[in-house]
Amino acid sequence: MITVTEVTATAGALKRLSDEGVSIWLDDLSRKRIESGNLAELVDTKNVVGVTTNPSIFQAAIGSGEGYEQQLADLAVRKVTVEEAVRMMTTADVRAAADILRPVYDATGGQDGRVSIEVDPRLAHNTEATIAEAKQLAWLVDRSNVMIKIPATKAGLPAITEVIGEGISVNVTLIFSLERYREVMDAYLAGLEKAKAAGIDLATIHSVASFFVSRVDSEIDKRLTAIGTDEALALKGKAALANARLAYEAYEEVFSGDRWTGLTGAKANKQRPLWASTGVKDPSYKDTLYVDELVAPGTVNTMPEATLNATADHGDIHGDTVTGGYAQARADLDAVERLGISYDSVVKQLEDEGVAKFEVAWQDLLDAVAKSLSSKGVDGE
Repeated sequence: MITVTEVTATAGALKRLSDEGVSIWLDDLSRKRIESGNLAELVDTKNVVGVTTNPSIFQAAIGSGEGYEQQLADLAVRKVTVEEAVRMMTTADVRAAADILRPVYDATGGQDGRVSIEVDPRLAHNTEATIAEAKQLAWLVDRSNVMIKIPATKAGLPAITEVIGEGISVNVTLIFSLERYREVMDAYLAGLEKAKAAGIDLATIHSVASFFVSRVDSEIDKRLTAIGTDEALALKGKAALANARLAYEAYEEVFSGDRWTGLTGAKANKQRPLWASTGVKDPSYKDTLYVDELVAPGTVNTMPEATLNATADHGDIHGDTVTGGYAQARADLDAVERLGISYDSVVKQLEDEGVAKFEVAWQDLLDAVAKSLSSKGVDGE
């Protein structure tokens, strides 16, 4: 039995995180989570104020079939294509989650209460198709608190500008490098300028930039282990935090510069940094590492449920752990580079792998749905 003291402690760790200016979003969604009341419960009891999804999350949810049986049967009767079936199911989940989070959206003036859905990952290197898909998804979900996720590939950058310019809120995903992050912020500002010129109310446009964390440590730690010297091993677990902290430094710089100042009079919203991939992959690290050590005002931390629960249970939230660490962050990344580990090589590899993993997950989802439709007498073609 959970005691009152335990409930208070749980609420305390998450509340402290929220009080420090970090918005807690859940990195997961499923029909079961929606219909069981679990998502609403997390909003009520664990300070969750947003939801992110990705192709891997939908593959796990819909691939299991749980909660989707009736909709699959209905779609089979209509003889829809596999891709239409997938989009009908994913947008239905996002729409329902957006409705659950609508009170948060209203209470925060649109900053939180957001639910993100990603464009087809196979379009990551096709600008025009990404723009068309983003507009279609916004229309399909038809909720003002939806965010369309666009990957931060080279082809994704102009798509971000165009979609923001249409007045659609965007979650930019798969950001690994500081250079690419600056390009993302530039694309966002260009989109706001485009929207302003078109007479769109900038106050209605919101965006987050999803800067991936744990995967950076996974790759660099692997290379440090291969080197094997004491100096190399002492740097394990430092690169991801350093990278994220320097991203926040870039955010502070861009959103205090002249170009941004020119948009504040039009009530534009800053594009907040979102810490993604915050589940620890190395079991030797504390499971709340990428929460405890990335506390800064005006940020979002999207967590898988295990990380959310771990933070509630034993998170060590002790104020801003980002803004005082820029010099050390630069020193840590420089030390890694001196050992012969190329930062540019790592972040390029991670971007390529990130896109590829989502493409595989999306194809797995399409295959699972095709199988379900076929079992009901529909070939999905």
